[in-house]
Amino acid sequence: MIRLRSVARELWQVASIPLLAIVLAFIVAAVVVVISSTFTSTGFDVFLPFGAYASLLAGAFGSGTALSNTLVAAAPLILGGLAVGLGFKAGLFNIGVAGQFLVGAFASAVVGSSLATSPTPVGMPLAVVAGAVAGAAFGFIPGFLKARTGAHEVVTTIMLNNAAVLLLTWAVNDLVRAPGFSFPRTGDIGNSALPILLGRNVHLGIPLAVLTVFAVRWVLDRTTIGFEIRTVGQNPNAARYAGMRPVFITALTMTLSGLLAGLAGAIQMLGVIGFYAPGITASVGFDSIAVALLGRSDPIGILFAAILFGAFRAGAPLMQIETSVPIEVIDIIQALVILFLAADLIVRRVFRVRAAKPVISELATVTQTWAGGTSPAEPS
Repeated sequence: MIRLRSVARELWQVASIPLLAIVLAFIVAAVVVVISSTFTSTGFDVFLPFGAYASLLAGAFGSGTALSNTLVAAAPLILGGLAVGLGFKAGLFNIGVAGQFLVGAFASAVVGSSLATSPTPVGMPLAVVAGAVAGAAFGFIPGFLKARTGAHEVVTTIMLNNAAVLLLTWAVNDLVRAPGFSFPRTGDIGNSALPILLGRNVHLGIPLAVLTVFAVRWVLDRTTIGFEIRTVGQNPNAARYAGMRPVFITALTMTLSGLLAGLAGAIQMLGVIGFYAPGITASVGFDSIAVALLGRSDPIGILFAAILFGAFRAGAPLMQIETSVPIEVIDIIQALVILFLAADLIVRRVFRVRAAKPVISELATVTQTWAGGTSPAEPS
């Protein structure tokens, strides 16, 4: 009994701030909904948030179709969150998941369409691997620049996000445009699509994303590479003094992060979209940052955070249909969650959580000054 209480206390210390940040975000968003309702045809309605949240919950978990939509929406967020979280573990802020996601989606679409008539056991794995490799290559670039020159990964990844959009637009228009369509796009992926496991849209990418969660956790907690990643993230100089290779670990971590982001793009392309066209949204890349922060960079935490954000996206349309509350309220809630995570003192004051202020490595990575950062480059 004492052991169970100790475990419960430790879990609450870890999860209390994220959970209470979510609750506070819903409360503040409810106030926004009530105030905004006065400017619509519905008029002032203090009970509107309750109906909106009930519809949101029903749209996310109220039926088998709703649950499958939540899982489909969560799958790329799981992998994207892992990509960001892995970078945080090494003290790196990979804000380029959006570009790596698009590159992975494009590569899987090109390979998948070229193998559209091949058997699924041939075309589908090759398309998935192509997306993962393309994302890894795109992640290696800022990792190498950070490791060798000290170029800040936030700057380089933001630039690469824009470069990815422009380069892929040119590639679709001039290199791989499929004939017979009125707009530029790749061909259909055909047999390279991920197999459907349940219902109409629960595809193989969902269990693949969940398995990746446990694989990443095993790597971080049980392997030498994982130990080096965490050590370099805490103190590159101490890691170098201990005989580790911060330059190699930095480049490797960004490469693995890009691989996970590219894999997210691949499963979204092969399981949901089916073809690549300029203008495909990369919101998954930016939502992944919020998922990683809410999950505190822990793979299991990221899994639950991704399911929550997937539920937001799956339930938002029904909320809008039944209560006329705009989908943009979901963006407000997500932004408030991150705000309260960063300013956790607000959460602790509101809910009177009397605990020592936690040291959150991922938030330290985001908020640290660039001038104060330590370059992993080896001294000359």
